Amino acid sequence: MTRAEGNAVVHVAHVVHRFAVGGMENGLVNLVNRLDPQRYRHTIIALTDVTEFRSRITARNVELVAMGKRPGQDPRAYLRLMRFLRRARPAIVHTRNVGTLDAVFVATLAGVRVRVHGEHGWDMHDLQGRSRRYRLLRRICAPFVQRFVAVSVDLAEWLHESTGIARSRITHIVNGVDCERFQPRSQNRSNLTSGLDIPAGAIVVGTVGRLEAVKGHEQLLRAWAFVERRLAAAGREARLLIVGDGSLRTTLEALARELGIAERVIFTGMRADIPQLLQAMDIFVLPSLNEGISNTLLEAMASGVPVVANRVGGNPELIDGGVTGFLVDVGLTAGNSDRMAEAIATLVLDDKLRSAMSAASRQRAVAEFSLETMVKRYDDLYCEVLAGGRRLNS
Repeated sequence: MTRAEGNAVVHVAHVVHRFAVGGMENGLVNLVNRLDPQRYRHTIIALTDVTEFRSRITARNVELVAMGKRPGQDPRAYLRLMRFLRRARPAIVHTRNVGTLDAVFVATLAGVRVRVHGEHGWDMHDLQGRSRRYRLLRRICAPFVQRFVAVSVDLAEWLHESTGIARSRITHIVNGVDCERFQPRSQNRSNLTSGLDIPAGAIVVGTVGRLEAVKGHEQLLRAWAFVERRLAAAGREARLLIVGDGSLRTTLEALARELGIAERVIFTGMRADIPQLLQAMDIFVLPSLNEGISNTLLEAMASGVPVVANRVGGNPELIDGGVTGFLVDVGLTAGNSDRMAEAIATLVLDDKLRSAMSAASRQRAVAEFSLETMVKRYDDLYCEVLAGGRRLNS
């Protein structure tokens, strides 16, 4: 066979827990939209359900299927998955994150020859990868997976050290960002923030993400209370833009009121205009308590926005500390916010530093994290595993 099994169109079945708004899902959309449709077709299988996020798919060679899995144990959902795989006969099943590992066994029983599993980040119930249950599950699944994919060096090393998977069976593929869709601001900011009540001349600090504990919004709000005191002393005005929704929204809004900052914190809820909102920001903050490789961080960099983020997970691979933004050593606690606040305040008050980091962020995103590079690496991976491990020439 030659590249991607000669002239045959390769069918890849991607298995996710739920197809909804999320960083991993966004990366999957970018991949299926960009892989050569003359060589690949795709089925995205959601173990639970498919949401309106499906509208992000623009390629015509993509089918979406929901298994309707109920919470907890649901053998019938896996039986439906096996029947589907036997009918569809994909060349590759590509599962993602620990919530889909059971599908590796189903794919094996269904006769799928090639199984790939991706690790895209940390489970919110296992932020440091210490769960014995999850490590055991990965060890049990390992013999049935031809190749593991880790989106960060941190995840790749953890996968090897904690589960004993050989490094030769782990491929590191960093997420890519669409540098055409995400670009620096080229219009008046008032056109980008209509309806958000942001005063002219205010510095906009923002974040994008699910309002869940792992994303660290409590830490950000506590840091913002400190930032506001610094800005008041300097006579500067700023707003904090929190884009996204989730189970903690009511709790976080109450915390903002308790801290006395609610009038200057804007909760936007879910938005479809993320590129425009990123362009409206002067500083992007990623307060996550752990990350694989953050798509929103890459999108902010491509938008020419300097970043403040915790030094966790894959963040150090993306941020050149002191050049494109600041990495903050706060550990995995939501209560220690002083250092994050100091980094944010430094950028808010130093216009020249902010401008220099803005240019450096865009340059790094384009040079090192383009979407084209990511797609090529997945193409190479699929070709390699189809060839039984032999590396193929482009």
